[in-house]
Amino acid sequence: MSQTPYAVAQTNESALATNKVLKNTYLLLSATLFFSALMSAVAVATNASFMSALVCNIVAIGLVWFVIPKYRNSVAALPLTFVFVGLLGYGLGPMLNHYMAAYSNGSQLIGTALGGTGVIFLGLSGYVLTTRKDFSFLGGFLIVGFMVGLGAMLLNLFLQIPAIQLAISSIMVLIMSGFILYDTSRIIHGGERNYVMATISLYLNIVILFQHLLHLLAAFSGDD
Repeated sequence: MSQTPYAVAQTNESALATNKVLKNTYLLLSATLFFSALMSAVAVATNASFMSALVCNIVAIGLVWFVIPKYRNSVAALPLTFVFVGLLGYGLGPMLNHYMAAYSNGSQLIGTALGGTGVIFLGLSGYVLTTRKDFSFLGGFLIVGFMVGLGAMLLNLFLQIPAIQLAISSIMVLIMSGFILYDTSRIIHGGERNYVMATISLYLNIVILFQHLLHLLAAFSGDD
C-alpha cells in the first residue's frame, strides 16, 4: 500500500529534522573538541595541579547534571556547553603531564591514543550512519556496565591493583564504543532532537574513551 501524501510529508519532515540535528551536532562537536584540546594545552603549559583538575571536573559534573539540561532549549545552552567542555579539557592537563613525565614516549602515546579514539569514533559513527541500524537495545546494558565500571574505579582508588585498572580500562573502552553506537543511533532514529545534549553525549564518549585507551597503551608500552 502506498503512503498517503500526509504520511510522505511527515516522513520527509522527520528526515529533515534528523539531518538538521546531525549537522548541528557534528559541527558543535568539532568546535567543542577543538576548544577542549586548547584548554588541555593551556593546562599542560601551566602545569596545572591535580587539585585544580579535580575542582574543574566537579564543577563540570554539576553543569552537565543540573544546569545544562535545564537550559538545553535556551540561548544559554551553547555558552554553558563550552564552559563544560573547557573545564573538562583543562582537567585533562595534569593527566597528560603525568604520562609525558612518566613515559619517555609519553607524547607519542598521547598522539596514538588521540588517533585511535578518532578512528574508533569515525568508524562506529560511520557504520551507524551508513546502515541506519537501531542500537537502542544496548541502552540498559551500557548504563549498567558504566555504573559497574565507575564503582570498580572508585574501589580501585583504595586497592591500587594494576591488573584491576587494566581490566576496568578494557571494559570502559568497550562500553564507550557501545555508547557511540547507541548515541549516534538515537540521533538518526529520533531519540534525541536536541543537538546540544547529543553533542555532550558524544563528547563524553570520546573523552572517556581517550582516557582509557591512553591508559591501556601506556600499560602495554613496556616503558614505565
